[in-house]
Amino acid sequence: MPENLSNLADKIHSCKKCPRLVEFRESVLKDSKKFEGEVFWRKPVSGFGDINGKIMIIGLAPAASGANRTGRPFTGDKSSEFLVSCLHEAGITTQPDSVSKEDGLAYTDSFITLAVKCVPPDNRPDNIEIKNCLPYLCSEMEMMKNLKTVIVLGGLAFNSLLSCLKSKGIETGNVKFSNGGEYDFNGLKVFCVYHPSPRNVNTGRITREKFMEIIIKAVNSP
Repeated sequence: MPENLSNLADKIHSCKKCPRLVEFRESVLKDSKKFEGEVFWRKPVSGFGDINGKIMIIGLAPAASGANRTGRPFTGDKSSEFLVSCLHEAGITTQPDSVSKEDGLAYTDSFITLAVKCVPPDNRPDNIEIKNCLPYLCSEMEMMKNLKTVIVLGGLAFNSLLSCLKSKGIETGNVKFSNGGEYDFNGLKVFCVYHPSPRNVNTGRITREKFMEIIIKAVNSP
């Protein structure tokens, strides 16, 4: 891990800006029999992958039984199972599973992160919490010197991306998130897809076929 990225990760992991999120991340699922005896991460979650890559993937926030437990984005829960198997099919990850930090998973020419670094109650961070996390996302993006393409998983991730671009003086216009939406912001290609949550997958709001269509298009973008 490059030194500047390592320093940023340490800064993220020690963050306690949002009292509500600190309290929730440190208490959620403590009584769960399923994970009895397991030591949870219970800290903010920094990005993972190749910071020198050309693709950035942005999700919403850690899942209670996923990244808040394992300490790595999209690791150890149902959303991870769907997403990483799709990313593997597209050639982005070295394996189709994302179970733990020790599972050997690597991202190829890509970096995955979260708009909000702590697990929020009901998966709903408030506006202040989103704003507090924004500098971390913008810093991760700034470190990606070869960044060409961003895949945003859901509307919150998309809006956070727009805020980072605006902070750099890039004009984004009056754009809104839509599943399958494609944008070009000053040469940065952005592809929008619904978040692969169990709710979206199980209800058919997002299908593997449609999800793969968007991911493949993003991977092959010039």
